[in-house]
Amino acid sequence: MSVILGIDIGGSGIKGAPVNVSTGQLAGERHRIPTPEGARPDDVVRVVAQLVEHFGLDGPVGVTFPGIVQHGHTLSAANVDKGWIGLDADALFTQATGRDVRLLNDADAAGLAEAKFGAGRGVDGTVLVLTFGTGIGSALVHNGVLVPNTELGHLWLREHHAETWASDRARERDDLNWKQWSKRVSGYLQHLELLFSPDLFIIGGGVSKKAEKWQDHIRLERSRLIPAALQNEAGIVGAALLAAQPAPPAPLVSPALRPARVAGRTEAVPVPVKPSKDKARRKSS
Repeated sequence: MSVILGIDIGGSGIKGAPVNVSTGQLAGERHRIPTPEGARPDDVVRVVAQLVEHFGLDGPVGVTFPGIVQHGHTLSAANVDKGWIGLDADALFTQATGRDVRLLNDADAAGLAEAKFGAGRGVDGTVLVLTFGTGIGSALVHNGVLVPNTELGHLWLREHHAETWASDRARERDDLNWKQWSKRVSGYLQHLELLFSPDLFIIGGGVSKKAEKWQDHIRLERSRLIPAALQNEAGIVGAALLAAQPAPPAPLVSPALRPARVAGRTEAVPVPVKPSKDKARRKSS
């Protein structure tokens, strides 16, 4: 199946389009519905179901989410309702749409798309895609394989929290000109360069449309840097790419976890483990 529906959940809008996963190009016009206020799970699921019905495509559906996604569960909710935390969102979307839904982090989706069809196409080695907007999203891709949920916007640079200090929102908040902002970004990228030695940085988000204002001011030691190519289509394309891949095997469940019902949903919680007698003796001695 070469045409698959990709849906990108954003803070202000939820948009979708059919994607030719062989070429990375949209196979039809995008359709956008405003994100419901508060972005509560039931409301967002309803909009995603509307988009699926609008396009009427059979087959799997890829959906992005602005938070950590692990084995179909949403584990963080920085800019959406806290009810997403611990939710089996894959199952919720699948039930509501009647399609096999595959969920992934929004920055990871952009990374997949840029690595395969965008600015990282044909680049071997390590590609690090960073989206600068309200925060800083990250996607780490090595030889075309995604390492999910890197969340590198939450690194600390001495006293600075990276995305609070160097995001596009920080530029606007602190009234920085592009050269001043680029100095912060350079410090952040140099730290990532030390940690990951990427062959290529790809800079996405809204700033990718204004690369001429900041690109010449970025200073790196050895990595190359280029702006993203797919821009607003990257999330949709990356979501469809994931849905086109075979589903991974079900993860093994740690014996230290057990299912529990929390606020109408099932999530894993730690089971208390009693210390061994040896540990107890050491503690009392």
